[in-house]
Amino acid sequence: GNPAPWNETMRPGDNKWTMTIFGRDADTGEAKFGYQKTPHDEWDYAGVNVMMLSEQKDKDGKARKLLTHPDRNGIVYTLDRTDGALVSANKLDDTVNVFKSVDLKTGQPVRDPEYGTRMDHLAKDICPSAMGYHNQGHDSYDPKRELFFMGINHICMD
Repeated sequence: GNPAPWNETMRPGDNKWTMTIFGRDADTGEAKFGYQKTPHDEWDYAGVNVMMLSEQKDKDGKARKLLTHPDRNGIVYTLDRTDGALVSANKLDDTVNVFKSVDLKTGQPVRDPEYGTRMDHLAKDICPSAMGYHNQGHDSYDPKRELFFMGINHICMD
């Protein structure tokens, strides 16, 4: 879930372990990995959306067990679900502007300060809104076509 209070100026730091996908050993409950999608979430993205499991071939033709998560922050994350390695992080829509991109080596989003919510700045046209470009609706995966089907919102905010 997301950190609180929503006002980001009142809570410095990344606010570890909020906004995090955890991989656990189903038999022991031991945490195997954690990937934080929106460090220091300042937009109330929550990140509680569905996680879809698939098995797909990588560029070398090797089958990989994947976890795909379309997040309210406007990014679709795909992780290797065996070890938590970030495979891809792509914008759901070209209008996502809070992040310029996600650095695949570090896993960190590259923020655009123009769309930050700090107390001394009135940000306009923040995309996505707190509702997110993807909210809590369920999605599906077609293994024959290797395609995901998901509903998205296109709502921005000030």
